[in-house]
Amino acid sequence: MKEIFSGSEVIELGIQIEKNGYDFYTGLSRKINNPVFTSVFDLLAQEEEKHIGVFRKLLEKISLVGSEVSLSDEYSAYISSLAGKYVFTQAGKGFQIAKKITSALEAVDLGIGFERDSIIFYEGIKVIVPENEKNIVSELILQEEKHLKRLLDFKAKLSGGK
Repeated sequence: MKEIFSGSEVIELGIQIEKNGYDFYTGLSRKINNPVFTSVFDLLAQEEEKHIGVFRKLLEKISLVGSEVSLSDEYSAYISSLAGKYVFTQAGKGFQIAKKITSALEAVDLGIGFERDSIIFYEGIKVIVPENEKNIVSELILQEEKHLKRLLDFKAKLSGGK
């Protein structure tokens, strides 16, 4: 059976996603000169930075225990498809995307999309981590869901909704 990703490689993709999320929100905070936006984006950046630490601990545990998992061809193809379509798995994309933003609404819309994609990707990661670590990934998913809700609420305020 040919393996496209090992468990540790999938966790490393999670780290890259969080790094890009941090860079994206930090870049937006610097670019958009509005204290309300800055506070939201700074908070999201700080939370992404915490997630990097969580994933690094997961990666250490997988390496120490030697609990690499062998992914089936089908599941490996699924993860590969998710990673290939998700721009935040590519190093350096966070700042690049933030630089191209032309409006606050565009920034929030992109953030919403990135948070949704992260949730989907992390649901995939949850399948490959050891049973005793699944709760950690579940907590990351809950935090990403909170980010999504925060951005959706922020978008509603921007759009004049309640």
